[in-house]
Amino acid sequence: MGVTDQDVTEAVAAVFREEWGQVVAGLIRLTGDWDLAEECAQDAFAQALDRWRRDGVPRRPGAWLTTTARHRALDVLRRAAVGAQKLEELAVLTRTDDPYGPEDPDEGSGVTDDRLRLVFTCCHPALPIEARVALTLRTLAGLTTAEIARAFLVPEATMAQRLVRAKRKIRNAGIPYRVPPAHLLPERTTGVLGVLYLLFNEGYAATDGTDLVRTDLCAEAIRLARLLARLMPDEPEALGLLALLLLHHARRATRVDAAGDPVGLEDQDRTRWDRPAVEEGTRLLESALRRGRPGPYRIQAAIAACHSTAATAAETDWADIAALYGELLRQVPTPVVRLNRAFAVGMAEGPDRGLALVAELEREGDLTDYHLLPATRADLLRRAGRPLEAAEAYERALELVRNAPERRFLERRLTECRPA
Repeated sequence: MGVTDQDVTEAVAAVFREEWGQVVAGLIRLTGDWDLAEECAQDAFAQALDRWRRDGVPRRPGAWLTTTARHRALDVLRRAAVGAQKLEELAVLTRTDDPYGPEDPDEGSGVTDDRLRLVFTCCHPALPIEARVALTLRTLAGLTTAEIARAFLVPEATMAQRLVRAKRKIRNAGIPYRVPPAHLLPERTTGVLGVLYLLFNEGYAATDGTDLVRTDLCAEAIRLARLLARLMPDEPEALGLLALLLLHHARRATRVDAAGDPVGLEDQDRTRWDRPAVEEGTRLLESALRRGRPGPYRIQAAIAACHSTAATAAETDWADIAALYGELLRQVPTPVVRLNRAFAVGMAEGPDRGLALVAELEREGDLTDYHLLPATRADLLRRAGRPLEAAEAYERALELVRNAPERRFLERRLTECRPA
């Protein structure tokens, strides 16, 4: 039985999620040209759609894509008459039996993972923090400009300009593609942690598309967070971030139903949670909390631990969670943190108290296009026994949501709140 177009399309989509970051990171290391690396990677994936229909999906699709993209880069460099030394380097690397190429002999950090080196390059202190995170999400995770813009709650055109300026800055400033030596690591810590956090968030609750959860992005963020924790064993926030990701990812099997639609935390089957991941995350959190006043990632991990260690939804310590969000808000005073705290307060002190805090956010207008603002209001109204008002808020959330499974979830809630 031959390979169908659907088989190939699904295979290319799957390998894109798994291999995009590796292919692009390797090309950036070889060519030093970010735009060329993305262009050649995109060309390789386009060729895969055509060639794999004819020849079948290769046994090692990642290696096939890496080799194809490198050949494309070599052709482009040759036509542009780039220096002979770079051409020679690329020719040697293209002939290697290792599809990911040899390691940089000048790399002094001991880190040989191209993707982690890419993160540190993107997080150079010469770049604004927003550009560091956005650039890594674009090159490492393959997120579109529109997806990244939604994650940052900014217009797509604004995000496109940030990406262009960041690439130009790296090129013009000659920022090296490597993990910096140990004494320079602290100045990049905030940016690197932020990148991995947002990478995981996009996998945990995709901003767009047909799937709510992208386990490939979650797994990649956890893998890189482990590398970072080993690289910086005395950095408590690195431990806190890894703990946070593990505690959230432990619930992955229960977060969606058989149709792929969201299942609320209180309705999840806690016996199916990944207990080894919960235990590891809890141990890491305890270790991190022993190292002084907790930072944002340790606080969020503590919140996740409150949920993950509660035997039932009814036993969740919402008062503790609300207090933790209060501390997080003092360190990270953003509208999204305020919204999360509002819900926690509503669960701890009653829906009306939470609704008052949500109303403040609505008046200020910072989350006008954020679907979780009206969705949170709707949930609190539902719990307060005010279904008609909840229905209006669910309708507003449906106008803003982009993810198909979340849309179906909100539609079900809306149906429950409307009179028969």
